[in-house]
Amino acid sequence: MPSGQLSLMEFNLAKEVEGKIYAENILHEFWPLDEVDLKKATFPCCVVWTPLPIVSWLAPFIGHVGICREDGTILDFSGSNFVNVDAFAFGSVARYLQLDRKQCCFPPNLVGHTCKHRYVHAEHGTAITWDDAIQASGRHFESKSYNLFTCNCHSFVANCLNRLCYNGSMNWNMVNVAALILIKGKWVDGISVLRSFLPFILVLCLGIYMVGWPFLIGLFSFSLLLIGWFLLGTYCFKNMLDC
Repeated sequence: MPSGQLSLMEFNLAKEVEGKIYAENILHEFWPLDEVDLKKATFPCCVVWTPLPIVSWLAPFIGHVGICREDGTILDFSGSNFVNVDAFAFGSVARYLQLDRKQCCFPPNLVGHTCKHRYVHAEHGTAITWDDAIQASGRHFESKSYNLFTCNCHSFVANCLNRLCYNGSMNWNMVNVAALILIKGKWVDGISVLRSFLPFILVLCLGIYMVGWPFLIGLFSFSLLLIGWFLLGTYCFKNMLDC
């Protein structure tokens, strides 16, 4: 091999090693986070959830989600061309899940990626800090039209997690964001559990009392249709729910 080619390879290797070391240094130099403060409603680096009026009364697994900055401020996509800041739509937080910033990829350059999706990640959009990713996704969704079935608050949170390449994944979507908070999320308090499920139980009891078992069948069919729509749209017809 010619000496010039060998020197170029050594130079590129040195730059790649230097980039990786720099990325690792950034990864371990996070600002310390404050604790989750339930009284002040601050949830640093958390995904948060609250039930939706009427919709959650019929399908309690559906709710409104947002994602929080490092200082605990909540951002949520709650209307067309509008990302809410520090005013969580549809009520106070009922469930929350704090995410680990060490599971994110903050590349200073293309060779500085700590994830295995460097090209896909770079094409989607990267960030150098947690707040940078949230802000970039917020700007992106300020030009989006809100639709409960195709482009909603879950889409916004999924976009943030993909920009962070959280947990090494670039496949965050409405379905797995919902599953993440519903399965792993912590309840704020007992009142939050009540306001999430009590309306559904009352509607269920009232419907069965007034209509009978056909109401239960109809409610079950409604839930299946919703689940089927989001599963098919997310995994079979991705362009339908891509925003």
